[in-house]
Amino acid sequence: MAKKTKEKAVVLDENGRPPLKLDYGQTFKVGFAFAIIMIFWTAYDFVVPLLLENAFGLPSWARGLIMGLDNLLSLFMLPIFGKLSDRAHGKIAKKFGRRTPFIVVGTVASVLLMVFVPVATYGQQKKASEALANHMTNEFNLEASLGEWYDAAVNGEKINGESAANYCDIQYLNQNKDKYESKGLTQREFFVGLAKAETDGYKKMTSKKAVLNMLGATTYYYDGNVVEDLNAVCSDTGVTYQEMVDTNANYKAFAANGVENYKSDWIFVNCTRTSKGVTSLVIYMVILLLVLVAMTTFRSPAVALMPDVTPKPLRSQGNAIINLCGGVGGAIAFLIYTVALFKPTLSTYIIIFASVGAGMLLLLAGFLAFVRERKMVAKCQEICKEYGIDDFADGESEHAEKFAEELIEDYENENKESKSATSDNVTIDSEHAEFGKDGYPNGEAAELMDEMPEHVKFAKEVVEGTKKKRPTPKEWWNGKTKEERSKLVSFWLILSSIFMWFMGYNAVSSNLSVYTTKGLNLSAGIASIISGVSMGVSAIAFIPVGYMAAKIGRKKSIIIGYFLAVISFVLICFAIMQGQGATLKSVLFALFYVIAGFGLIIANVNTFPMVTELSTAENVGAYTGYYYVATMSAQAITPFIAGLVMDYVQDKYLFLYSAACIVIAIVLMAFVKHGDSVILAKGRKLTKEEKRQIRLDSMDSAD
Repeated sequence: MAKKTKEKAVVLDENGRPPLKLDYGQTFKVGFAFAIIMIFWTAYDFVVPLLLENAFGLPSWARGLIMGLDNLLSLFMLPIFGKLSDRAHGKIAKKFGRRTPFIVVGTVASVLLMVFVPVATYGQQKKASEALANHMTNEFNLEASLGEWYDAAVNGEKINGESAANYCDIQYLNQNKDKYESKGLTQREFFVGLAKAETDGYKKMTSKKAVLNMLGATTYYYDGNVVEDLNAVCSDTGVTYQEMVDTNANYKAFAANGVENYKSDWIFVNCTRTSKGVTSLVIYMVILLLVLVAMTTFRSPAVALMPDVTPKPLRSQGNAIINLCGGVGGAIAFLIYTVALFKPTLSTYIIIFASVGAGMLLLLAGFLAFVRERKMVAKCQEICKEYGIDDFADGESEHAEKFAEELIEDYENENKESKSATSDNVTIDSEHAEFGKDGYPNGEAAELMDEMPEHVKFAKEVVEGTKKKRPTPKEWWNGKTKEERSKLVSFWLILSSIFMWFMGYNAVSSNLSVYTTKGLNLSAGIASIISGVSMGVSAIAFIPVGYMAAKIGRKKSIIIGYFLAVISFVLICFAIMQGQGATLKSVLFALFYVIAGFGLIIANVNTFPMVTELSTAENVGAYTGYYYVATMSAQAITPFIAGLVMDYVQDKYLFLYSAACIVIAIVLMAFVKHGDSVILAKGRKLTKEEKRQIRLDSMDSAD
């Protein structure tokens, strides 16, 4: 007996049409293009600072300039290539679409070039590594250097042009007086005495914890043999094993950071500032510049493809899916560089970039296999006309007319034979017939229009100028009411707040890998895991953050997110000390950085919707552009300023600088009066449809 199935009744609108729904499968396929972008930038932001550090030992301010270069280029090149893809109407565009050729050529060019980024530095990195090893073994006197660093720090002098606090932190030594006073040592004697940790006997003293060398009981070894009694005296060094354990731990806590800074500065002075070093750096910068240019050629076309194939009411949901695809690309990059960095070698960076390039090509293959841009665009136009959606709204594209002409031309080419057959059977009295401007006898054009698809008819209306024209700037301003001008003030306040927010947060994110490896003396693998944990927790936070905005509003949610980041950065600056053990520092930093990551999600999920809330269908594209100008200009400037803070004040004050920027963002946001979401009435619960929309909107943050 056949089972009875319940068919869900479809609710039709007043025109008898089913509800407009997003084509999730199509949107996910289009999202392959954004995944290509994010797999590159996720790896770039974490790996390139480490590559610059190991190969050239650049000062933080110089590294910041390079890390801000991509955003500076984006400010100028994204609009250019966005417009070029809008204007693409040649043979290739007619066959493959306006955006696809840019995505294909840009991806292939980027992959071919990016592999040469680590290759160009391989020789320099090898030379620097060998020269540094020889210097540290045969020329460097750690005990004498520690004394010089201590004296410079006490006297407030610079070391190699940067703050002596990055070599010897007197503040941390003062906070750990028990380390030396209990042994009857002066502060200087204690610090200089840490040089013993680098002698052969002390290096033989090692330890290992039960679980992944992080948790459980600790077993101590000397020269590979288990040490049963730490209070016993070592015959090689003449001190107890416990004394060697303490000295080694104190060296990592108080002096290792200074040694790492010395190594970077030595490479910069003795290897990079030579004729060969400068040549290597110039070659590297030229290749890097070409890679960044190649990446910017297809970012705007890739982002614009989703709106091209998605009706306006569904674009918020579509952008959520696109961001999800970008997250997948970022996760792939994270796995690649985390695995590679756990056992770094000279070829590690080549492996990372080659693997990322392979991932980009695989995603491109998926994109080409599933995406047919021309058909998808035509389908979208059909849907828009069926549902009365104006997809050629003012300001949507200054080349809407060109695009409309292209749709008409496609239609006419496809129906050329049928038109010819029709005209052969029509007898026209040329003496009495009246011809219109279109060249057809009056009446016949109307018949032909009736035969056209709806989206082609609509395109003809655009070409013939029946759509309303965009007002001049003066007309636009004079037509604003007091309320509208107030909204405009809120719009600029929001943009200013976003600018300061990115000034603060990107200062940390662009220096994260270097700070964790040099400032906290963590391995690159552990540092990448901390970054990945923050990314993972942030991704989980998307949904509750969306509910938060529905309950208390976007503005309050953003301010809460800002405060979380400020608290986190202040704690990192003052609560994490060099005197703490490596495990404790790692755990504290990971915890505080996760809190900051949660604040990041709260802010990013709500700031972009506040901008679009103040826009209209006519200017949403322009407002989105303003948003990107604010974010990218901040990200172009702040790495350089943050580098100056790290070089001339102290590494840890990077976080205080970031916190100060975000405090300014809080003040600016406090004066915003418009752009908030509608808050739920007290006691009212969310409907299933509202929950679904919140889940999508929470992922619909700008990329």
